[in-house]
Amino acid sequence: MIISNNSEPNRKEFDFLLGSTLTELNSHAKNSSKKVATLLGRNLEPFVKDLMTEIAVGTPFENSIELIGGQKFPDIVAKKYYGIEVKTTTQNHWKTTGNSVLESTRVKDVERIFMLFAKLASPIEFRCRPYEEVLSEVVVTHSPRYLIDMNLEQGKTIFDKIKMPYETLRKKENPIKPIVNYYKSKLKAGEELWWMDSENSNSASNIVIRIWNNLQPSEKQDIKNHAMIYFPELFGNRNDKFNRVAVWLATRESIVCPNIRDLFTAGGKVDIIIGTKTYERVPRIFLNLFNNLPKILENIMQISAVELSEYWEMKTTEKNKIFDWIELVSESAKSIRDAQHLNIKEILTEQLYH
Repeated sequence: MIISNNSEPNRKEFDFLLGSTLTELNSHAKNSSKKVATLLGRNLEPFVKDLMTEIAVGTPFENSIELIGGQKFPDIVAKKYYGIEVKTTTQNHWKTTGNSVLESTRVKDVERIFMLFAKLASPIEFRCRPYEEVLSEVVVTHSPRYLIDMNLEQGKTIFDKIKMPYETLRKKENPIKPIVNYYKSKLKAGEELWWMDSENSNSASNIVIRIWNNLQPSEKQDIKNHAMIYFPELFGNRNDKFNRVAVWLATRESIVCPNIRDLFTAGGKVDIIIGTKTYERVPRIFLNLFNNLPKILENIMQISAVELSEYWEMKTTEKNKIFDWIELVSESAKSIRDAQHLNIKEILTEQLYH
């Protein structure tokens, strides 16, 4: 992220230049609306640049207005310090998707940026406000981006919500993290952020959305094993016990599964033999658990205690994570009537030392 430490030069003169430019643009919109309506996207930027250049004659900004090419941010720079980001919409509203939160393409030395927004639906109108005053939320396309709202009320910006000024956030080494933390604090039970999570950057989701039935049997089983680790509620009778699994499959594994319940319960009840003892009419999910227990325990050892703490919504440690998982599974299983004759905790603990 590019940062400079300039003071604000000629701010009053720049505000006047910007105000005059906005007045002229709205005059053009009123008197030459057909011409202005054709200035979509990149066509508007040189038009604004030329107009600012004319108005800047005789001011400290004369010969300093520069149109920035490519995918740089912002689109126009004045005296290498002030920036103007130009946005357009053909809809009759004042909202659009803005720039990346990371600002990795920010032009060097630009410190103060303003949003110049053209609403090209009738009646055509231009508005301009400081950039940080119109950023209401963070949304995701291919990366986290700001949502622009030119009608945004004072005190309603994303920076007000996360309680951190824009200038502070943009200069952070990881500006995504405070935003992730904010949206995480607003999640309801079972919900999860599907976009980049700075705490779990190693858990990048697949770029391709896949259908469960198209997966190889070995991958299906591996995913089910991880689900039985992350979501101990699967072994209970909560009405919502499959909700978090559904969200996890979509957000972390990029997999769509129309019948998640069937992954763990298809086949009804079965008889299970453990050692020399037979347990009759046991829910199918416990057969899945016992048949795959060695691999499940191996996976638990490979998953960090920090990650497991997040999924389990309780603190665990590297030393205790297997025992904590057994306890969680056992507690959930107590609510299943057809599993009352199983001592899940004892069975799992015995298998651990087998």
